[in-house]
Amino acid sequence: MNLSPALEKAYTKEQLSAKEAQRLAEYIAFGPIVFQTSRLMLKFGILDLLRESAEGMTMKEVAASTGLSEYAVKVLLEGSLSIGTVLVDKDSERFSLSKAGWFLATSEMTRVNMEFNHDVNYEGWFRLEESLLEGRPAGLEHFGSWPTIYEGLSSLPEQVQKSWFGFDHFYSDHSFDAALQIIFSDKVDNLLDVGGNTGKWALRCVDYDENVQVTIVDLPQQLELMRKNVEGKKGAERIHGYGMNLLDRSMSFPSDREYDVIWMSQFLDCFGEDEIVSILSRARASMNADTRLCIMETFWDRQKYETAAFCLTMTSLYFTALANGNSKMYHSEDMARLAEKAGLVVERIHDGLGPGGHSIMVCKLN
Repeated sequence: MNLSPALEKAYTKEQLSAKEAQRLAEYIAFGPIVFQTSRLMLKFGILDLLRESAEGMTMKEVAASTGLSEYAVKVLLEGSLSIGTVLVDKDSERFSLSKAGWFLATSEMTRVNMEFNHDVNYEGWFRLEESLLEGRPAGLEHFGSWPTIYEGLSSLPEQVQKSWFGFDHFYSDHSFDAALQIIFSDKVDNLLDVGGNTGKWALRCVDYDENVQVTIVDLPQQLELMRKNVEGKKGAERIHGYGMNLLDRSMSFPSDREYDVIWMSQFLDCFGEDEIVSILSRARASMNADTRLCIMETFWDRQKYETAAFCLTMTSLYFTALANGNSKMYHSEDMARLAEKAGLVVERIHDGLGPGGHSIMVCKLN
């Protein structure tokens, strides 16, 4: 199994003492309370108040500043002491942020993850067991009766959509600058963006290269969101849509032009292994010897930092319980195996794109 050096160090030998392991076990047992307590410390502004206070704050001062009762402040602060996000001076009884609390208060990634898990996933997690046993996203029924979350994305409540897109875009957008340089290192006249979502990548492409034509393949209802998003923006006239349910194995990729690049960004993780082989096989049928099929994913095994791998393997369970019931954040060796099964060969892998730890797997005809 491929593992980056950081992951090999963390995942192949015991890291904790018995006492530390016992605490972690209890931390897991109370995980939902840890999450909600920490979320409310953020929502009520308590972490920000403590961050901005040079000398720390007493419980009474926090209560006065937030408008919360002293009881509410007391249970939140005492809980946060045990969680490890705040510290207390035992003489002055003034509370301040710990290092973990500082990251919780200031890290954009942490906030995006927290909003995604609360607004999109939290209630659906309750049906994870059912999802694993039945191979379907049972937790999605909290929102509607769609077979996958993608069919229902445009119908989700506004705050849920905001958190879903915030999560999706945070991890892809920060890698786009590096990805553009790789993709356009060779001449690209026509680019096929498979699963193009709201058209953010397409807009970046037509802005980067004034001649490239981009065709987005996605569900018809998703293309409507895309068209609204790109309307009136620079290069929008060079962005086209091709409606297609990629799970329908009878549907072929567009053949209106020869595509230099077939682009799949944070896309194949939305499908199970058999579905990926079907999609890649149909993509292969539209390729020529010069076409590059580029898969951009956050492969968990190629992460430089273990924290990133943790976030990714946890995100796999979102796919299980809410997205579709059968996909995940893939190990790079699994994706390469599926590409080869579809008649492709991995030419090379570019690692370390952006803070999200993206990789681009470049495939060509075998």
